Amino acid sequence: MKGVKKPSIFSCITKLKVFLLALAFAYVAKTMSGAYVNSMLTQIERRFNIPASLVGVINGSFEMGNLLVIAFVSYLGAKLHRPRMIAIGCIVMALGCFLIGLPHFLMGRYQYENTISLAENSSRMSVCLANQSQVSTPAEQPSDQCKKQSGSSMWVFLLVGNIIRGVGETPITPLGISYVEDFAQTENSPFYIGCLQIATVLGPLFGLMIGSYCAQLYVDVGFIDPEDVMLSLTDARWVGAWWLGILICAAVNLLVAIPFCFLPKTLPKEGEENAVSPAAKKQDKKLLQAGSAGHAKVKMREIAKDFVPYLKSLFHNQVYMLFLCITVIQFSAWIGMITFMPKYLEQQYGISASDAIFLIGVYNLPIICLGYLFGGLMMKKFKISTYKAAHIGFWSSLIEYLIYFSAFFMICKNASVAGLTVSYEGRDQITYGEANLYSECNRGCSCSTKLWDPVCGDNGIAYVSACLAGCELSNGTGKHTVLGNCSCISGPEFPSGNGSAVLGHCNREEKCDTMLFYFLILSLVCCLIYSFGAIPGYMVLIRSLKPEEKSFGVGLHALTERVFAGIPSPIYFGAMIDTACLKWGTKSCGGEGACRIYDSDTYRLLYLGLPAVLRGVSYIPCVFVLLILRKQSQNVTSENIELEVQEEGNGPIEPKDLSEAQTCTNLQHERVEALDGVNVAFTKD
Repeated sequence: MKGVKKPSIFSCITKLKVFLLALAFAYVAKTMSGAYVNSMLTQIERRFNIPASLVGVINGSFEMGNLLVIAFVSYLGAKLHRPRMIAIGCIVMALGCFLIGLPHFLMGRYQYENTISLAENSSRMSVCLANQSQVSTPAEQPSDQCKKQSGSSMWVFLLVGNIIRGVGETPITPLGISYVEDFAQTENSPFYIGCLQIATVLGPLFGLMIGSYCAQLYVDVGFIDPEDVMLSLTDARWVGAWWLGILICAAVNLLVAIPFCFLPKTLPKEGEENAVSPAAKKQDKKLLQAGSAGHAKVKMREIAKDFVPYLKSLFHNQVYMLFLCITVIQFSAWIGMITFMPKYLEQQYGISASDAIFLIGVYNLPIICLGYLFGGLMMKKFKISTYKAAHIGFWSSLIEYLIYFSAFFMICKNASVAGLTVSYEGRDQITYGEANLYSECNRGCSCSTKLWDPVCGDNGIAYVSACLAGCELSNGTGKHTVLGNCSCISGPEFPSGNGSAVLGHCNREEKCDTMLFYFLILSLVCCLIYSFGAIPGYMVLIRSLKPEEKSFGVGLHALTERVFAGIPSPIYFGAMIDTACLKWGTKSCGGEGACRIYDSDTYRLLYLGLPAVLRGVSYIPCVFVLLILRKQSQNVTSENIELEVQEEGNGPIEPKDLSEAQTCTNLQHERVEALDGVNVAFTKD
C-alpha cells in the first residue's frame, strides 16, 4: 500500500545488540592477547636471557594488575558510564600490549651464542685451535656491570605492560555483563550472556594460532636474511617474532574500543523501546538516571554496612570455605601446568615452539568448550540437586586424576649430549658440572664451556660446541656448514675418532613422535572429563551462597583464586623447572642467561609430579564437602517427610528439596556465569 513505510533491514538492530556485538569483540580481543602472551613465554625467556622463575613473575603480573582496580570497578563501576569505561579498558589493554612489544625496537638485533664465525668467501677454517682468537667468547664482567648493560633489564617493560594489560581487562566482564542484565529482557539475558562465551573460546584459539605462526618467524624478520641464521626451529637459541603478534593484539584492542565510545550510558528496557512516546522516553531517562545515582548511593551504604556481616557469614559457611581451599589448590596445579606446557612439549618430545603452541590450541580448547557445554546441558535437563552436582564434579575430577598418571609413562629419552646426558664414550649419565664437558679428545683445543652452539656428530651424539667435539676443519657456510676431523666423534667408520658433524641438535629417537601422539590423546581425554564436571562442581559454590551473598561470595572467590593461585603458581613452577637445567646459556657480558637444555626425566617428574601432589591434597576437602552436603540433604528430606505427614489432608508439598527450590529458577543464568568463572583455568587472560 502507498504511504506505508517499509521496515528497514536495520530496524531490528537495537543499541543493545550493537553493544552485545561490541562486547563479544572485546571478549575476543582480551582473551586473544592473554593466550598469545602465554604462548610466547618460551620465546621471551630466550630473547631476554632470563630464567623460568622470572618468566613466571612476568606471567603472574597480569593478575597483579587486575587486583589494583578490581575494587574500584566492582563498587563504583555502576555509577559511571559503563560503555565508556569498557572503551577505556580496551585502550589501556592496547597500551599494555604495546609496552610489551616495545623492547624489540629498543634492544637492537638478537645476538645468539655462536662459536663459529665464517667469512663470506671462506670454505675452510680451523675450529679447534690452541689460541681461540677466532672463537667468540663472552668476556666475564662483574655482575653489577652485566646488569647495567644495554638490554639486560628490558624485561621490566614486559612486567609493567602485563600489569597495565591486567588493569585494562578488569572492567570488561563485570560492567559488560551488568549492562546486559540491566537492559535486556529477563528471558533473553541468559541467552545473550551464553553467546558471549563463544568469544572466550574463539579468542584464545586465535591467539594460539597467531602465536604458532609468529614462533616460526625469526625474531628479526625483515631485517636479517634467513640464510644467515644458522638455527633451526628446534634449537634452544631460536627466538620467534614474539613482538609481532602482541602488536597485532594491541591494534585489535584499540579498534574494539571505538564502538563503545558512541553507546549511551543507559538504554530503555528491551522490548519497551516503542511502548512510550518520545516525551515520556525523555522523562523516563531523567528519572532513570536520577534513580540510578540514588540507587548507587544506597548500594554503597548497604555495602559498607553489610560488608562485615557478609564476610562473617561466608567464613561460617563450611561448604563455601572448603570450596575456596579446593579452588586455590586445584587452580594452582592447572595454571602452573598450562603456563609451561609449550616448554614441556619442547623439552620432552623435541618439537618446535610453533608446533607445541599449535597442538595445544587444536587439542585442548575445542574439547574444553565441549565439556563445559555437556556439563551445563546436563545440569539444566535433569535439574540436578546440589548434592548430586557435587558428586558429578568430584568423581569426574577423580577419574581424570587417575587417568592423568598415565602421562608419567609417556617417556622420551633425554637428548644425547656429550658431557651432559651421555659420556663421550656414549654411556648414559646426567652431569651438571662443566668439568665433564672436557675429555682427552678435546683438551688440546682450549675450548670454552660457557657457550652453547651444539653440533650433531655422525655417531648420533650432540656436542655443546664444535670445539668441544674436537673438530679441526669447517667446510661450507651458513646452515650448510660441515665440520670434519672431529677427534671426539667415533663410530663404526671412525673407530679412532676424526668423524664429522653438522650444525644443530641430533634428531630425537623415533619413539618420541609416538609418545607425543599418546600424550596429546591423553590430554584430550583428560580435558573432556575434567571440563564435563567443572560446571556441576562450580554450581556447588553458587548454591552454597544465600541470594543476598551471591555477588559478594563469587567476587571473593575470584579474588582468592587470583591472589593465592594466579600470581604465585607460575613463579614457583618456574623456579622448580629451573632446578632441572643441565646447561645455562651465557649473556654477552658473561652472566648466566636462559637454560639451553634440561634433564627431561627430572623435568617430567617435577612438571607432572607437583600438580599430582597438589590435586591429591585437594580431594581431602572435597570429601568433607560431600559429607556436609549429604547431611544437609538428609536433614531436608526428613523435614519434608514430617511436613507431608502434617499436611496429609492437603496433598504433598513440592518441591521436596527446599534448598533446590530456592535456586532452580536461576539455574540457566548461573550455568553461564559458571562457564565464565571456570574458563580462567585455561585462558588465564
